[in-house]
Amino acid sequence: MSSPNVIVFLTDQQRWDTTGVHGNPLDLTPNFDRMARHGTHVDQAFTCQPVCGPARSCLQTGMYATETGCYRNGIALPQDARTLAHYFRDGGYTTGYIGKWHLAEGTKGPVSEDQRGGYEYWLASNTLEFTSDAYDTVMYDNDNQAVKLPGYRVDAVTDAVIRYVHQPREQPFYLFVSYIEPHHQNHRDDYPAPDGYEERYRERWTPPDLAALGGSTHQHLAGYYGMVKRLDEALGRLLDALKSLNMLDDTIVLFTSDHGNHFKTRNGEYKRSCHEASIRIPMAVMGPGFNGGGRLSQLVSLMDVPPTLLHSAGLPVPEVMQGHSFLPLAQKQATDWPEEMFTQISEAEVGRAVRTQRWKYAVTAPDKDGWSDAGSDQYTEAYLYDLLSDPYELKNLIEYDSHNEVKQVMRERLIRRMVAAGEAAPEIVLAETIPGGQRHVSAQEALT
Repeated sequence: MSSPNVIVFLTDQQRWDTTGVHGNPLDLTPNFDRMARHGTHVDQAFTCQPVCGPARSCLQTGMYATETGCYRNGIALPQDARTLAHYFRDGGYTTGYIGKWHLAEGTKGPVSEDQRGGYEYWLASNTLEFTSDAYDTVMYDNDNQAVKLPGYRVDAVTDAVIRYVHQPREQPFYLFVSYIEPHHQNHRDDYPAPDGYEERYRERWTPPDLAALGGSTHQHLAGYYGMVKRLDEALGRLLDALKSLNMLDDTIVLFTSDHGNHFKTRNGEYKRSCHEASIRIPMAVMGPGFNGGGRLSQLVSLMDVPPTLLHSAGLPVPEVMQGHSFLPLAQKQATDWPEEMFTQISEAEVGRAVRTQRWKYAVTAPDKDGWSDAGSDQYTEAYLYDLLSDPYELKNLIEYDSHNEVKQVMRERLIRRMVAAGEAAPEIVLAETIPGGQRHVSAQEALT
């Protein structure tokens, strides 16, 4: 069997519950839903860094942002960093990148060749949200010449993707496609959907956390949904193109997002927090090795994407990668999978979080600045959520003495995961407690 082609379809700032397979009733994502049912649906997927640049550094290198130094936006990926492009090229693949990069210095569009992470074909902008608009798409080619693309931005990028896929070549290809949608348009703090799409979703279904907490939901959710709808149509166009070219059965397509969106309900902007709205994302994979994989119930991180892609292409997984391939899970093979996932948080705060199937526990470093400091040697307990009874995290339990045993178990989990990620074991200052009333959560429940 020849090596499969590999395509990563990355959206920006897309919540997990925008998809039909996660219960959204608006039929926004029929193509994603079909892909999830036909291939492998990663039901519980999470970002390892809920902000654009750091999440992308993890996706490109398979290493935590604190290991590469890209813990916040505006820090360039080290030029000696080995990326998926390098590993696929070593394995006989030709490589391409289209869309938003966000791993070079500053906010300019062009990216010098030495900052492109080893990709051969290039049509991208470093920060697409600053160098384009909904109907004004400009990216830069291999020679750093500006290329103006017609149409709504999602469609313009998708046209370029289909042109790349259609090119004749003798080698298998690895293509990373990074859309800016459904991220807000920064210069006007708005979510510009295609003409006519926002109107479809005004006063429609609102996720419970946004309904309860408000934020900018009523102002922005309809446009956001319209952007999600057009992205799903783009996914359908790509899959149709692959089918028409007789490439669908020989191509792995992975759909995911860099982080979610809480619409200014948890802090003054849209992400950079430990909450599900920030860190939980959609993810599905189809193609050789993944078709018929069903729904995975394990907690999967963006850190697990790079080793999974290499493994599924039959290429060696470098020891420096800090995640795990979930291909064995899709193929129903026994594997030792972590019981929790770990997230580093920067910019808005210096924070760390660990999540199990039931519990979410997070700490912050109040004396540190999230822009200047990658981490801290001391944190303070800040959040505890019981996701079984409170899946939208409306009740913070960190102060209640009824949950002391849970906090102890989760604290130990967090420190262990921080050390495994390459950080020093920190001191964690315990939260002051108040009586929990009739509630008491046992140590056994803390292990679920």
